Amino acid sequence: MKDYKTHYNLSKNKIIMIMAGLMIGLLVAALDNSIIGTAMPKIIGNLQGMEYYVWPFTAYLLSSTIAIILFGKLSDIYGRKHILLVGIVVFVIASVMCGFASNMFELILFRTIQGIGGGILISLPFIVVGEIFGNRDTAKYMGLLSAVFGFANVLGPILGGVITDTLGWRWVFFVNVPIGIIAVSMILYSLPNFKLPDVKKVIDYSGIITFTLCLSSLFLALTFARDLNTYPLIDVAGLLIFSVFMLILFIIAEKRSVEPILPMHLFKSSIFTISSVESFLASALMFCGVIYVPLFAQNVLGFSATNAGFMMIPMLLSVAVASIITGQTISRTGKYKKLAITEFIITFIGVVLLATMGVNTPYYMLIVYSTVLGLGSGMTYTIFNTAVQNAFTFREIGIVTASMQFFRNVGATIIIPIFGFIMNFTLGNPTSINLSKTEVLALSIHNIFLASVMLAFIGLVLVFFFKELSLGGEDTMAQELMPIEVDETI
Repeated sequence: MKDYKTHYNLSKNKIIMIMAGLMIGLLVAALDNSIIGTAMPKIIGNLQGMEYYVWPFTAYLLSSTIAIILFGKLSDIYGRKHILLVGIVVFVIASVMCGFASNMFELILFRTIQGIGGGILISLPFIVVGEIFGNRDTAKYMGLLSAVFGFANVLGPILGGVITDTLGWRWVFFVNVPIGIIAVSMILYSLPNFKLPDVKKVIDYSGIITFTLCLSSLFLALTFARDLNTYPLIDVAGLLIFSVFMLILFIIAEKRSVEPILPMHLFKSSIFTISSVESFLASALMFCGVIYVPLFAQNVLGFSATNAGFMMIPMLLSVAVASIITGQTISRTGKYKKLAITEFIITFIGVVLLATMGVNTPYYMLIVYSTVLGLGSGMTYTIFNTAVQNAFTFREIGIVTASMQFFRNVGATIIIPIFGFIMNFTLGNPTSINLSKTEVLALSIHNIFLASVMLAFIGLVLVFFFKELSLGGEDTMAQELMPIEVDETI
């Protein structure tokens, strides 16, 4: 039972236990990123504060995005297992606090704390898998994690509505507790504590501060830009300028740092740079479908929220199936570039089809179109994670894997407000005055998907410049594994 196609002397049963723990932890964090959406109307009704509607989303996304890079680096120093357990504990405790929130300020604060745990949980599992398995086998297991991640993004809104309607909105958070305890138990028992002994225990404070200020300013600017009637344009512009200034200082700090949280030399690799951009675009395109397909089903086709949610199930399944098949294919062939091209072709076709929708589009075509988009989106996670892990040394697996998840998060965060601006602009356009409310909404969603077509086209063109390094039958990183420290203690 030993040496089960891993870098370490791990039994098959232990591998199963590790994967189960990682998948459960990833599931609960990925779900929470989207599950709150359908619960928010009830939360606002109970806690009041409609003017703060977007802040629980923004606070969670901001802190989780920062945590992805920061704790990915800290796990190099203190070990994957320790940081992963910290992430689960923080996430579970913050979930309980969210469930007991008595006003919107408390909810926003607790969601910020919860996002720290969530950021750890959506990045560390991919890092651990990259370290345990050989390059080809990594793709196979990466496909399983990617299926969970994509599955959760689509399942979240459905599950959020069911839990809110049956148990109440507070249980959207309380349900994380038993699941988190199960994940802790599995990981505590099965996962060795991998860490890199040659990493200097130096905290990059300058990088952390400038990185946090850069992202925080950008997030605030994008949040304020959604409502320029409330927030003056000069404030938004000021925040954007400050964000750019902090970005420049961050780059300078990283070039000087002994142990940078995001080493600038990574961008010298075309594989890393292209994978970062493609992850950014793919995330934006997937969330376009997750957000606007249900909206079209409800407000244009007239379906109930529950039925609109169930219409997303084929897309959900296509994401999961595509992730698993992609991982298995890379594992067998050792190739990924043709799959990356195929992924963006399918995604491009999906958004082109969705851009053709109008008030007379039958519901079954909406299901078909969204399923096509799901197939393309499901392939993304496995391809680019595998590519960057294969392109760098074992020592850099942690940071390059965390970076892919970071750019996915940023993609959703930046593009979603832009889509919102397109919708608001279309709804307020004088040329739409002679159209019915339903027709105007259908037109605005049509324009959003047209913008998505352009994003998909950029991704498709860029992927042809994607360099492929053969994964090989023997692990190309095997010689670098000897110095790694494996601590079996808690």
